[in-house]
Amino acid sequence: MEIRQLEHFIAVAEEGHFTRAAERLMISQSGLSASIRSLERELGASLFHRNTRHVSLTDAGKALLVESHRTVASVAAAREAVASVQGLFRGTLAIGAEQCLGAVDVAALLAEFRASYPGIEIVLNQAGSSRLLDGVRSAQLDLAFVATESRAIDGIDLIHIMDEPMVVVCHPDSPWAELAKVEPVELLEATFVDFGPDWGARTVTDRMFSAAGLDRRVMLEVNDVHSLLDVVNHGLGLAVVPAHITRKQKASTLSVVELAGTDATWSVCVALPPENRRSQAARKMIDQLDFPEPPEDSYPWSPGHMRAAPHPERRR
Repeated sequence: MEIRQLEHFIAVAEEGHFTRAAERLMISQSGLSASIRSLERELGASLFHRNTRHVSLTDAGKALLVESHRTVASVAAAREAVASVQGLFRGTLAIGAEQCLGAVDVAALLAEFRASYPGIEIVLNQAGSSRLLDGVRSAQLDLAFVATESRAIDGIDLIHIMDEPMVVVCHPDSPWAELAKVEPVELLEATFVDFGPDWGARTVTDRMFSAAGLDRRVMLEVNDVHSLLDVVNHGLGLAVVPAHITRKQKASTLSVVELAGTDATWSVCVALPPENRRSQAARKMIDQLDFPEPPEDSYPWSPGHMRAAPHPERRR
């Protein structure tokens, strides 16, 4: 079994199509097919269900995919380790980040990293935190900036960056807009706007209601922060969001209500593989990080108060 065969296998698995995988790898389709057939013969198992339109993984293929990612990542890490000893600092940094984390300026970090290590190629993947954690666990990502309530996750090391409260944002004409505080049970009649299930904020909110023994329905689901604020601004529903979201311009006319009767917290962390599986590029990025803890009075709670002074146009 060769590393090249595993790279071919990963490409077909991710593309779900031999032609697209061959184009991605810049090799002939016949050469790719021959490589996969050779791998299947060596393993004594079919790795793909094939038809004329696409391919999908068999159970054997699913098992191999996880280990293939780890093996290819380990080989890359070994090469980078040798390069670092020689002072070359080459390789790839595959990094993930959830949108609008608040505590991390990902673009600025990557610009600083590129200036320091121009020989390292940067690959950025923006997705929900659940997907990013899976990417770190499977070695598809070297590290990821995520939002998670957990302080310990199997197979992943977490470096805590910051915490902040979750709050309710709603249209000023909403029946909840004049409240100073609201408990989760008082929101059950509301129409909820929220992110997809793999987003960190959605996970925190779902767990908050579940811990209270409550079942809420999300009627309006979006995949970016600005769309969520647009929907709330039009009075179509309310949302539970991390407090820093309220400092965005699109939130300036919304009412902000403190959540009571819950300890739901938005926690931002760096997710990394265990020390022995960490790439040299990831180590260099970690060395670059410097996130001081916010002061204890960062969120002095009174109705409508945020970390910064409330926007002058905000209605309460």
